[in-house]
Amino acid sequence: MSLTLEPIGHVAGGRDEAFDDGWGAVSAAIVLDASRFAPDAVAGLADFSHLEVVYHFHRVPEEKVQTGARHPRNRADWPLVGIFAQRGKNRPNRIGVSRCRLLAVDGLRLEVAELDAIDGTPVLDVKPYMREFGPRGEVRQPAWSAELMAEYY
Repeated sequence: MSLTLEPIGHVAGGRDEAFDDGWGAVSAAIVLDASRFAPDAVAGLADFSHLEVVYHFHRVPEEKVQTGARHPRNRADWPLVGIFAQRGKNRPNRIGVSRCRLLAVDGLRLEVAELDAIDGTPVLDVKPYMREFGPRGEVRQPAWSAELMAEYY
């Protein structure tokens, strides 16, 4: 089975390169494709404070894709974990998912903050974040992941 996705838009502004940390200070825009969408596609979106954004890690070359285990950020002091037990960009389908703050909606331009995607990133989908879609109950994660995320945003 094969799957073809067409981006709904792209990231404009923000960082030009992907760095591991400091995404909390980044502001950018998601510009939706005006040839496919009219402003009514985002009607009501401004009522939400946050978005979930699905995007493509377009700058990861096919030969850099990883399918096995590795140390997150290549740190030997963190455990060897499989690609599906981490959120690295060198994933098999190079798909990223991020939650970010929605600052404003201006036609088909969505002003956002804290989106960990770089300028030019193809956006595959945008959804309003609703707390009811967040996890119910206690969230469990290993200590290394909290250490990794300490300066991410």
